[in-house]
Amino acid sequence: MNRSTAAALTICVAMGLSGGCSALGRSDQEMLGQGIVQGTLGAHPEMQIRSFPAGAQSLSGQVIEIEGGAYIVLATEGLERQIPHDENTRIDRPAHVGDRIEAWLDDRGRAVVIRNIDHE
Repeated sequence: MNRSTAAALTICVAMGLSGGCSALGRSDQEMLGQGIVQGTLGAHPEMQIRSFPAGAQSLSGQVIEIEGGAYIVLATEGLERQIPHDENTRIDRPAHVGDRIEAWLDDRGRAVVIRNIDHE
């Protein structure tokens, strides 16, 4: 235990563990705030997904346009493809025109996972 943790713990014990202190010297509000931040997509720069739905098709390319709920991508084979996404799509970070992305599509052609591969 480092000195700052020991000092915070001492203060909390002196206060009778009231006032929102946890055993580690953090307030309940601070711990709640950290949980909220960790639960947002923006707090997870790297995807930790290693398995994809059975039959998912992979597609990668460069974003050339963004149309509402879809990325228009110039795929590696030279074809322009539309990648529709919705609130169920897991996106590691929003893509911008010029970014290279990799997407896994379900059997209906909607993105299940979109990963920005420019920032690996």
